[in-house]
Amino acid sequence: MTTIADKLQEVRTRIDAACSAAGRAPDAVSLLAVSKTFPAEMVARAALAGQRAFGENYLQEAVEKMSQLGEAGLSNLEWHCIGPVQANKTRLVAEHFDWLHTLDREKIARRLAEQRPAQLAPLQVCIQVNVDGGANKAGVAPSEALALARVVAALPGLQLRGVMSIPEPAPDFESQRALHLKARAVFDQLRAAGLPGAERFDTLSMGMSNDLEAAVAAGSTMVRVGSALFGQRAARAG
Repeated sequence: MTTIADKLQEVRTRIDAACSAAGRAPDAVSLLAVSKTFPAEMVARAALAGQRAFGENYLQEAVEKMSQLGEAGLSNLEWHCIGPVQANKTRLVAEHFDWLHTLDREKIARRLAEQRPAQLAPLQVCIQVNVDGGANKAGVAPSEALALARVVAALPGLQLRGVMSIPEPAPDFESQRALHLKARAVFDQLRAAGLPGAERFDTLSMGMSNDLEAAVAAGSTMVRVGSALFGQRAARAG
């Protein structure tokens, strides 16, 4: 029987191999375990196997998991919000999460800054970029990323860390890599802009279970993996 610990090792082996193929150090890419829709028990198994960073889309569900895991003695985990955030849900992100990967509006940035509790470390933020240009997809256009980055970098309670993208599925490695390179270009542009706190602008969040090798080849520093670790997601009630 394959356990979550086994699957974690398999994914880490894939990451190491991708780094080697790209001429990068094995520790150049971190793993974000996407635990959305999976119960706290499965998160606990992954945590006990050494995984610390977890990604969630559904905010109330995530906060409930955090509480359950804290009661079980697993309060030192790192929580990343990787789903869209509506204005009426910013307080949940500001008060409970360590990272937000999907910032794409100034209004949301300002609300998060206002609502981040003073006793917490700054919320680590990535700007989501829509590299495909799809009208129905979240994320700023590449041409608009720098203006939003300047706003975020100047806000208290937030620390601008990098860029995130979720491109449409592509049929092969080179097509996947080409899409990821578009996000890499935005990342390089913002890093070269001399923004406040630029010394911590170090995160390129891209690549999932089906395309992490191409993402690593394009320069990803954090891959978001769910199904390869936890299996196919169950449908959410409601």
